[in-house]
Amino acid sequence: AEEICAADVYPAGLGMTLHSDVCLPYFLDYCNEEQQARWLPGIASGELITAVAMTEPGIGSDLASMSTTALRDGDTYILNGSKTFITNGILSDLVIVACKTDPTQRHAGMSLIVVEAGMEGFVRGRNLDKLGMHSQDTAELFFSDVRVPVENRIGDEGQGFKLLVKNLPQERLSIAMAGVAHARAILNWTIEYCNERTAFGQKIGSFQNSRFKLAEMQTEITIAESFIDKSVLALNEGTLTAEEAAMSKWWCTELQKKVADICVQLHGGYGYMNEYAVGRAYTDARVTSIYGGTTEIMKEIIGKSMGF
Repeated sequence: AEEICAADVYPAGLGMTLHSDVCLPYFLDYCNEEQQARWLPGIASGELITAVAMTEPGIGSDLASMSTTALRDGDTYILNGSKTFITNGILSDLVIVACKTDPTQRHAGMSLIVVEAGMEGFVRGRNLDKLGMHSQDTAELFFSDVRVPVENRIGDEGQGFKLLVKNLPQERLSIAMAGVAHARAILNWTIEYCNERTAFGQKIGSFQNSRFKLAEMQTEITIAESFIDKSVLALNEGTLTAEEAAMSKWWCTELQKKVADICVQLHGGYGYMNEYAVGRAYTDARVTSIYGGTTEIMKEIIGKSMGF
């Protein structure tokens, strides 16, 4: 994440992160041997690009209210519905679709099935015109009577929500990690700029306000990096909790936005120009406190873990 951000390819890195950190665990942990033999070689080589489709128009974070259905018909499911804001949506070969196999239930009626590129009735919508993250494809997906083989289901029927919940902490930690790495890169660009740019006969980094702002960002990013390191160790040990992942996610993405805003200000008018990395970073960073669970949802998770 640090190298991707330092190279100023943060938006493109999102697709790789989603493929490796978010989607891959579903195939490694929950697929059977036949499914793994069928899909993992291509996923590992990059010949098969993956995506996960949860969000629908109108429901946002309320996954239990999704209307996409997959109804059993012999040895296939008939999939109908739509998804939006899907990262890798245009380029993906395998899409993990969260859907209702039992529309009468909320969480208990949800299942995960893998839709493959080229299946009849599977249509990709437009590549969405976003405020930032322009090099990352984000799309609408439409399913009209798509026949998906039963052997493309991940886990048992009705297990979809449980599997999503198990994987969300890693997804959120991955977003947090990228956010801190991006903040560090933005700060480094700004330190370099403040050492080169002069105003009133001196480098702008020598002004007290600039020094204080840079010192504050250096401190907060270093603290965030320490918490991320702690969380990664917990993930590797299998002890990362949902609330710890939520803390990482909301705090680090809000810090990322804060650092981008301050650094644009320190760049002055040049910070508002797209030719400068810091200007592009400002718009790229804005979405990170939204996708993967909004800051407000993260605080709800933490609050509930405290007994409220």
